[in-house]
Amino acid sequence: MADLTLTTFNWVPEPPRGFVRDLRVRWALEEAALPYRVASAPFDDRGAAHFAHQPFGQVPWLTDGDLSIFETGAILLHLGGLSAKLMPTDPRGRAETTEWVFAALNSVEMASLPWGMSKFMGHPTDTAAWKFVDDFLKLRLKHLEPVLAGREWLAGSFSVADILMSDVLRVIDGFDGLADSPACRAYVARATARPAFIKAHADQMAHFAAADKARTGA
Repeated sequence: MADLTLTTFNWVPEPPRGFVRDLRVRWALEEAALPYRVASAPFDDRGAAHFAHQPFGQVPWLTDGDLSIFETGAILLHLGGLSAKLMPTDPRGRAETTEWVFAALNSVEMASLPWGMSKFMGHPTDTAAWKFVDDFLKLRLKHLEPVLAGREWLAGSFSVADILMSDVLRVIDGFDGLADSPACRAYVARATARPAFIKAHADQMAHFAAADKARTGA
């Protein structure tokens, strides 16, 4: 049996809770029913040991025995190799899943990050810079919409590609950015209704809530 440990921050401020990317890994582990434990890295003191596992000082990372893997895409592809519930076993299915993993991270999240950060920071939306960012995201969603209108999941059965893509779209939906993309919105609703997501989300929220009590002594 794999010896899997997921490391996330011991605490984060309230706004990003429910969106910290260890959620993607928790979700995959729950979908596959793989046993794992959660470890914590200090949010306020990212020392050499942290950077040895994650060279950018971020989370999460996963250890599997003597392997240490960072970046959620890489972690989910690794877990896909451990469970057919996360990655098809046939060559075509594996290829389709892998290409959609990269599409979620490179084509869609690359467009959504500046858009989402602008929304989160309350930047003005009447500037040329905002129009560029908004148009860039809308173009990506325009191309994704017919894909999701024609299928339940990206690569046949539910896979790590759906974990990544739906989590990227979930952030956009949180700022009502899918109002003109009904298939994308329905896809997010399907994915986040899965019991594994619900548990992973609740576990992340509970992890940080427990950290609040530890910090305040309450």
